[in-house]
Amino acid sequence: MEHVNAPSRRPWVVGVSGASGTPYAAAVLRALLAAGEAVDLVVSRASRLTLLDETGIAFRDGHWREDLARWLERGADGKPGTFEGVDLSDVRHWPAGDLAAGPSSGSYPVKGMIIVPASTACVAGVALGLSKDLLQRAASVTLKEGRRLVVAVRETPLNGQTLRHLVTLDDAGAVVLPASPAFYAGATHIQDLVDFVAGRALDAAGVPHTLYRRWQGELGGGSRTP
Repeated sequence: MEHVNAPSRRPWVVGVSGASGTPYAAAVLRALLAAGEAVDLVVSRASRLTLLDETGIAFRDGHWREDLARWLERGADGKPGTFEGVDLSDVRHWPAGDLAAGPSSGSYPVKGMIIVPASTACVAGVALGLSKDLLQRAASVTLKEGRRLVVAVRETPLNGQTLRHLVTLDDAGAVVLPASPAFYAGATHIQDLVDFVAGRALDAAGVPHTLYRRWQGELGGGSRTP
């Protein structure tokens, strides 16, 4: 009996939920692709409303590649053409309602998953194992398979219920990463603050990047020119 070789492609699943913060997702996606990583993208229905509000871009399943290209070329300030065209040849898009998609199964080979931004509704759904859409299902699969799950929660203030859900995710092995920019890296533009959060998400995933200046143990670094 012949054995079928396992596919060599092992992507990162990137889930984008409905919280404000679509520039964080764009920064993570650009950096993953720049690092040579394959990406499987899941954009929730709620996040499409946020994306339209924050960028003016309507993300459509039938035209996802064109819409994604427009999204990734925009800076955090919403200006188009801030970033050069990104190679999307190793990006695969799965509709959020497709519960038969590859990432819905533990036998589908992936490296892990980053949810950025993660809304409190998304956090609750993953913590409770609801699997109401592909994003939540893929996150549940990531946890049950013991793969890295990074949850970049974007909300303030956080109530007790959400805090308990976040503790549940931490207990399950996820990395809870609040979208909390720091200033020691010398931020001079909104993009710098966005890139810091995206960089910390990639640090948690173990993906190399150059999105922000790292702490070197010397005071005053934030005021020096990189």
